[in-house]
Amino acid sequence: MAALGPWEPRPRLAVAVSGGADSTALTLLADAWVRPRGGSLLALIVDHTLRTDSAAEAELTAERLTARGIAVRLLRATGLTRGPAMAERARAARYRLLTAACAEAGILHLLLGHHAADQAETVMIRVLRHSADRGLAAMPALAGTASLRLLRPLLTVPPEHLRRMLTRAGMPWIEDPSNRDPKALRARLRAVRGVGTQALCVAAASAGRHRAERDRAVAAVLADRVSIRPEGFAVLSPGPIAPDALAALVQTIGGAPYAPASDRIAALAAAPGPATLAGVRLLPAGRLGPGWLVVREAAAMAPPIQARPGSVWDGRFRLAADAQPPEGATIGPLGSESASLRRWSDLPAVVLRTLPALRCGNLLAAVPHLLYPDPIACAQVRIVPHPPQPMAGAPFYPVSPGG
Repeated sequence: MAALGPWEPRPRLAVAVSGGADSTALTLLADAWVRPRGGSLLALIVDHTLRTDSAAEAELTAERLTARGIAVRLLRATGLTRGPAMAERARAARYRLLTAACAEAGILHLLLGHHAADQAETVMIRVLRHSADRGLAAMPALAGTASLRLLRPLLTVPPEHLRRMLTRAGMPWIEDPSNRDPKALRARLRAVRGVGTQALCVAAASAGRHRAERDRAVAAVLADRVSIRPEGFAVLSPGPIAPDALAALVQTIGGAPYAPASDRIAALAAAPGPATLAGVRLLPAGRLGPGWLVVREAAAMAPPIQARPGSVWDGRFRLAADAQPPEGATIGPLGSESASLRRWSDLPAVVLRTLPALRCGNLLAAVPHLLYPDPIACAQVRIVPHPPQPMAGAPFYPVSPGG
């Protein structure tokens, strides 16, 4: 935990708890760490409601932790069904619930129970999927989201150590039968992992250090070469650029959850020119200066959505939490109506079409980035850039093989 700091004087932590051995052990360890520091721990137990026994198991886990003086909150996912991509859908639902619960409690640090065997399995999965070097770094010990620090303090700890600790502490746990389901890739890899766990974790740590160095280099390139604007576009200075850097730029401007693979844009990075890639266009910057205009592709933008405080449109813009949009208003692209607003801005038409606009029915109510119809009205519906990932955020945080 010391390596994952710095920490505030009285840390407030949350831990994601499934009731299994790993997350249960993490909960006891985190409680023992935070209490002497005058902090607090909240155990968040997620019931995915995909098995008939899941509700009873969640309640039992809550009772066991409560008996040890640990604060607990039960979270239940709704609407999940069995079928294709079930694990991915369940994971997305779990993180939505955990993020919302931490925000409601005012907690910044969320602990996750991934251990050394999980790290080894992640490496194997990414090898099977032909991941590039970045993917072989597997899971970081620390990752930042828009509102949370995701912490994995057990990535160097073998799972058998955690089970021995629980046995000594007299703390039972629940075995999830899905962990042995041969239909799941992780379960099949778990059966053959054996003594290679340590070697795979060492390899992941080495790849992680390389990725961290590369992330810092990419951030330096982007800081030197890119001017990014609050209207959701950027200007890239002339000349070749590292593929990883161009991929990060394209992801940010496109509002995409993942960057395009660097091999997809290697040729464009080596010789930037007019192109359309992953919902983003590169055009000559013209009067904006030398180099290239990097702007959202108008045809790829998302359709309008309801304008509610905190709403994110097109993966790129968020309506401020204190916004007061008109009843029934929507957020969508300014589109062809930008032609009538050219006098409000000297931005290129290709940028104006991609700006977020509020409408009431067919009536254009506000375009905050143009201060249309006036600054007072736009202050009530402030819209800010909100890409899924920062263009150059914190570098990958590798774990040391020795802990």
